[in-house]
Amino acid sequence: MNTNRMVRIFAGAFVLISLALGAPASPMFVSSNWLWFTAFVGANLFQSGFTRLCPLEMILKRLGVHEG
Repeated sequence: MNTNRMVRIFAGAFVLISLALGAPASPMFVSSNWLWFTAFVGANLFQSGFTRLCPLEMILKRLGVHEG
């Protein structure tokens, strides 16, 4: 598995988990403040599309994951 694929998997998982914890209709609801985490992940994906600077990708490279 390469860094591009892992970044997509992590981002998707974090969005789904934070929505489950932040949406009042969810049975796993904790607090609406979890939606800020969803916004952070989305903003990070948006900026990385323009700047090619992704903190998770840098961490994965340091851990030895192959670049994609």
